[in-house]
Order: sequence, then structure tokens, then C-alpha cells
Amino acid sequence: MLWQRLITGPLLIAFILGIVWVDASLDAFARERGLPQGLVLFGFSAILAVLIAREITAFLRAAAIPASMGAAAIAALLGLFGTAGSALLSSKVGTAGGVATALSLTLLVALLRMARDRDPKGSLMLVGGTLLAGVYGGVLLGFWMLVRLEHSPWLLVGAVLTTKSCDIGAYFTGMSIGRHKMIPWLSPKKTWEGLAGGVVVASAVGALLAHFGSPYLEEADRVSWVLGAIGGALMAVVGQAGDLAESAFKRDAGLKDSGRVLPGMGGVLDVLDSPLFTGPVVYWLLRAAA
Repeated sequence: MLWQRLITGPLLIAFILGIVWVDASLDAFARERGLPQGLVLFGFSAILAVLIAREITAFLRAAAIPASMGAAAIAALLGLFGTAGSALLSSKVGTAGGVATALSLTLLVALLRMARDRDPKGSLMLVGGTLLAGVYGGVLLGFWMLVRLEHSPWLLVGAVLTTKSCDIGAYFTGMSIGRHKMIPWLSPKKTWEGLAGGVVVASAVGALLAHFGSPYLEEADRVSWVLGAIGGALMAVVGQAGDLAESAFKRDAGLKDSGRVLPGMGGVLDVLDSPLFTGPVVYWLLRAAA
């Protein structure tokens, strides 16, 4: 309901900004003690990983696919720790080995869960669903934590705002001039005009945030307005892919929302569907610009 959104939205924004502020405030403390930065956000991401795994499990069960909440949660945490934690290892080979080990352990967790039931029926689907939770709830979040290890959390806030601005631009453009359906069999309300409007808005927001935000950031966190514009356009397109992916999950499961954690807004995936997919875009853009 609208009134619930009007209450939940501002409270959620204030809560997240509070976490980011605390996380940023502890950077100097972490550096003095040789600790990685972003520990507060990492802890928050671990909670999100479990919540996302819970919602993935609900999708799977609603679609009559065998799923284990416990195995999904462990898989998501392994994906998160394996992706972000491996970056702290001293060599590239060690990093690759850390990620590969996390994925292998995810497979093992799923097989052990199957063995506990002593019934191989549905084991392929159980393993597939567990791996899905590991990637969706862990690896994709892990990309954002990789960015946090090298950059200010406020850069992450800017990237998320840029991604979400596409949703706003696409909505109003589609409502105003949308005529040509983009994928009617999956998301009947989305139009090509709406997507174009979302890309333009996200590109503009990315450029403006990069230009006007740079004076308030450290040198390592500054990006040119050109990169901001290009990044905004890429995040808009990839973010919409994330939105459509969750729409496919919900349609297959016959569910309207991914959960009820956020009154009026649905579940965690209903809010993070597009930012989850744009994490790799942000990571590689910053690596390319370094």
C-alpha cells in the first residue's frame, strides 16, 4: 500500500545512510590496526545474503522445486565470503583458489543436504537452487564489497542511486510516451521508450554525481563525469536485466513479491533486484579507470 511505502521508504533510506556513515567513520580506525575497511558494511551484507537466500528458497518452493533454507543461507554466505574475502589473499592464484573453494563448498553443502534426506529424488534441482542462492545472495553482493575494500562507501551510495534512478526515469517515461512493449510475456508494463528514458536519466545522474561529488571524495574515489555518464548508462541496462530476472522468478513461482520484510515494498530482492546485477559493472568500470 502507498502509505506503507511512504513510511518504509524514508526509514529504509535513513537506516542505510546511518550504516554507511558509521562504516565510513571507522576507516581510519581500520587502517591504523591493519584491518580491511568496510567491516560494518560487510556485516550488513552478510545479513542481506541470508535474507536473499530465504527469498530465493521461497521462490523455489513455490515453484515446486526442492530447496533448503539452511543450505541456501550457507551457500550465500560462502559466496559472499569467498568473493570479498579472497581479495585479501596475497596472490592472484590464492584469490582464484579462494573463490573456487567457496563455490566447491557450496556444491558440497547441497549434496550433504540431499544426503541427509536419504532420497536422491530432486537432488539435481536442490543442487541447482543452492548454487543459485550462492550466486544471487553471495557472489553478486560480494562485488559491492570488493569495491568497498578499495573505495569509500559513499561511492557505493552514488552507484546505487544511479542504478535506482533508471527505475524512476523508466517509469515516468513509460507512463508518458511508452508505446512499444519490451518483453510483454514477462513484464507487460515495460516499454522500449521507458528503457530509453531510464538510460538517459541514469546517465545524467551518474555524470552529475561524478562531477559534483568529486570535491568531497578522496583522490582514489573520484571519477570523471564522462565515466559517470557511461557507467550510468551501463548500470541502467544491466540493472533492468536484474529487474527482469526477478520478474521471471516471481512469475515462475506465482508470487507477487519476493517477501514481506519491507512493508509496502515487498522483500529484499524487490528493492535490490537491479543493484545486485550492477555490482560487477561498478567493479570493472573502476578497475578499468584505475
